[in-house]
Amino acid sequence: MTLEILWFCLIAVLWSGYFVLEGFDFGVGILLPFLGREEEDRDAMLGAVEPVWDGNEVWLVIAAGATFAAFPAWYATMFSGLYLALALILVLLILRVLSFEWRGRGEGRWRGRWERANTVASVGAPFLWGIALSSLLWGLPLDGDGHFTGDVLDLFSPYTVLAGIATVALFALHGASFVALRTSGALRERAAHAARRLGLPVALVGCAFLAATVAVAVGNNERAALPVLVPALLGGAALVLAALFAARGASGRAFAMSALGAVGLVATLFCGLYPRVLVSRPDFANSLTVADAATAHYALSVITVVGAIMLPVILLYQGWTYHVLRVRLGSGAPPR
Repeated sequence: MTLEILWFCLIAVLWSGYFVLEGFDFGVGILLPFLGREEEDRDAMLGAVEPVWDGNEVWLVIAAGATFAAFPAWYATMFSGLYLALALILVLLILRVLSFEWRGRGEGRWRGRWERANTVASVGAPFLWGIALSSLLWGLPLDGDGHFTGDVLDLFSPYTVLAGIATVALFALHGASFVALRTSGALRERAAHAARRLGLPVALVGCAFLAATVAVAVGNNERAALPVLVPALLGGAALVLAALFAARGASGRAFAMSALGAVGLVATLFCGLYPRVLVSRPDFANSLTVADAATAHYALSVITVVGAIMLPVILLYQGWTYHVLRVRLGSGAPPR
């Protein structure tokens, strides 16, 4: 395996980590108006993610940094073509940060407004991430030098919109299972009930997106079906199992399967994208490949050493953080 392929795979791993960890953060925000009937419930839901959400976003920072270091041409083309979408995502992420920080300082109406802001950002950011990442495979108009020549409307297609919907739905299920794991009492019961109701729709829309990704990879990227079909089938199986475990009230197993489902979505997308990092349409010959977008071999060697040292440190620290914060939270409200 060459260093170019290694870093392409590592970037896929980083995006998978971001979807798994930040996914339940977003899911909590999505479900905040539905599960948080009382102020104590909303305090418990946000209290479950407040100690970890900023650490989870480290995966996004590392993914962007790794793309810049390993594939500068991919980074430049992607950030120029997706500029407006990424700018809006940044605004939503900032709004979400402010909602965590300022909600506790407000009272009454202002407190409720920041809670609604958290929900809006938690729905909008995953939806746009799904559109942005899937557009890499669907295709964007590039010229012969790999420069983006379209506009923001080129990001939207039935496939990319499906990707956005699937991402939001999966994160909602992931968040419901997380709340059921991290809380107690009536809030836990409502979260488990929400997971049961979400399970089947999420499995259906997730499998639809995975099947569409295989078709788009074959049709738009000239990929053989089998390499893309394998992660798609595994991801689909994980989503179906997540729905079954949620229906049985096994929140821990449902959470694990929804996490694997998130990994399956990212893995299928990146498998469908390889050996390119950005597909060009309608001029497929202008597509940006892994080899063309990679930086010099020496630079790849240096960042490989740095990554080999730092990635285990990050994993150990986050694992320790979740171990320390494993105690359930509860609102104290009587069961309803």
